[in-house]
Amino acid sequence: MSDELKIYAPDPAVAAQARVSGMAAYEALCKEAETDYEGFWAKRARELITWKTPFTKVLDESEAPFFKWFSDGTLNASYNCLDRNIERGLGDKTALIFEADGGEVTKVSYSELLARTCRIANALRAQGVKKGDRVVIYIAMSIDGVAAMQACARIGAIHSVVFGGFSAQSLRDRIEDTGAKLVITADEQVRGGKHLPLKAIVDEALALDGCGAIEKVLVVKRTGGAVTMKEGRDLWMADAVAGLPDSCEPEWVEAEHPLFLLYTSGSTGKPKGVQHSTGGYLLHAALTTSWTFDLREDDVFWCTADIGWVTGHSYITYGPLALGGTEIVFEGVPTYPDAGRFWKMIQDHKVSIFYTAPTAIRSLIKAAEANDAVHPKSYDLSSLRILGSVGEPINPAAWEWYHQHVGGGRCPIVDTFWQTETGGHMITPLPGATPLVPGSCTLPFPGIQAAVVDETGKDVPWGQGGILVVKRPWPSMIRNIWGDPERFKKSYYPADFQGKYYLAGDGAIRDPKTGYFTITGRIDDVLNVSGHRMGTMEIESALVSCTELVAEAAVVGRPDDTTGEAICAFVVLKRPRPTGDEAKAIAKQLRDHVGKEIGPIAKPKDIRFGDNLPKTRSGKIMRRLLRSIAKGEAITQDTSTLENPAILDQLAQNN
Repeated sequence: MSDELKIYAPDPAVAAQARVSGMAAYEALCKEAETDYEGFWAKRARELITWKTPFTKVLDESEAPFFKWFSDGTLNASYNCLDRNIERGLGDKTALIFEADGGEVTKVSYSELLARTCRIANALRAQGVKKGDRVVIYIAMSIDGVAAMQACARIGAIHSVVFGGFSAQSLRDRIEDTGAKLVITADEQVRGGKHLPLKAIVDEALALDGCGAIEKVLVVKRTGGAVTMKEGRDLWMADAVAGLPDSCEPEWVEAEHPLFLLYTSGSTGKPKGVQHSTGGYLLHAALTTSWTFDLREDDVFWCTADIGWVTGHSYITYGPLALGGTEIVFEGVPTYPDAGRFWKMIQDHKVSIFYTAPTAIRSLIKAAEANDAVHPKSYDLSSLRILGSVGEPINPAAWEWYHQHVGGGRCPIVDTFWQTETGGHMITPLPGATPLVPGSCTLPFPGIQAAVVDETGKDVPWGQGGILVVKRPWPSMIRNIWGDPERFKKSYYPADFQGKYYLAGDGAIRDPKTGYFTITGRIDDVLNVSGHRMGTMEIESALVSCTELVAEAAVVGRPDDTTGEAICAFVVLKRPRPTGDEAKAIAKQLRDHVGKEIGPIAKPKDIRFGDNLPKTRSGKIMRRLLRSIAKGEAITQDTSTLENPAILDQLAQNN
């Protein structure tokens, strides 16, 4: 690997001004954590967080793997995100810039966001919500969504945000599991020029068994669309907050008090409620925002994720606000009214830090290469100084395009590896320190002890693939699976590793010379073809590296009588979908290309072409549906979260 690495060193001007400046500074932080692990985290907790009751104990391992951080300290997350910034003179500073699907822009200052948060918090208290109660938030990207999360934190209620694209059944499952007593929603949401129901889906969910604990539903009026309001249960948010004061004394909670529950998506069976604490989570969200994004007072930070996902929690609602940053909240989709929407917003709002997903980048590459009008070069992106990638590994070809065409060849790309369960970045470049390698998330964040091990927990040599683990607890780690501690231990601290290491569920490999990490895909996405183990990401990257042809690719396995498992690739081309002999010819060309890039064993046995891939409204590829298609099975799973359900029929055809 090392002989072929293309390395981008940090620009000296960027490094000189960065919070972590140069590799020597990075290594010094890592050494500090290695020498005094608890002292390293305690120092940052005191620097970045205001404590009502200062902590005296840092890490409690007595009930491992149920670790506790700063357990005798008390704080309030909303106070740290809002009041504290106002107290240091930032009351008039813009906290959130909201751009609606139709392009309308609303800005709120820290003082205005605090007032809105307090009114909602007082409304929740008036409806009987108290510390420890669960509140489900089922709402689109909006200022009200962020304020509702902050309001829950302010009174010590535990919020569980459910992505606005989930079905009534999925919403019902999450309501039942949390035992929530109140739902916050909106009449409708607007995406891509379409009005989509939210309140109606809440009504449908609450009509199902399992939602009996819900006492009240507060409804934000977004579109004015017709909704049914159930007397005694449903209340317009405007009426609920009417006449209530715009101040609300924070509920000071223990550091280990749950801040939120967030359910992992795409799982089968009972939803898995990831439980995060208040103190440790807020610390890591703030610290990673500071070091990974090098956030400054004058930055305009845009994380394109939805607040229904953990990225929106950590890098919209909590991390940037804890540092007094200015954050963009976007209601719409990257392709409406055209595929230049992201670039126009960067231009209009003078965005300096842009954080998005590889899936979005790859889809915009295809659009840009087909139409100069929506190419990044048609917009003024000179305000950008840092780019970020999140959600899945970014293949080198997309990384290079992002770097060249969006970042102008001057903006470092922080390719961040982390999970819902980790709360914040785990392996990531730091923009002023880390030399960048396309496709690699590089090195662990200071204080994170990541490693690659075999099935027995023994470290494997650099250059050999294995299982990614974290060897020591960290402040923002998952605390439990809500209501299911045994599942927590089995999922994340399995007996295979004597319950000592956190199991990320991903495979990884470290470069033999640099030690850089490359994520090879989920452990359950490792294919075994004739005894050879290959990560699906590796094959996908090989396909997409055929840059003249391929826009996107997703690879899954299916049973095969001869090889045990066969490779099935779903490919979106940069040209119209081929059929017949033309499709066969292009499929052969791609097989040969993969054979050249990886080896003959990696050649896909089955290549299917589609106009796009099955994705959720947040842009996540639904690989479990592709596995069913590859096996020739009928689709029986829930497809209500798909942006493009018709694509399933197209991909099911053997073209």
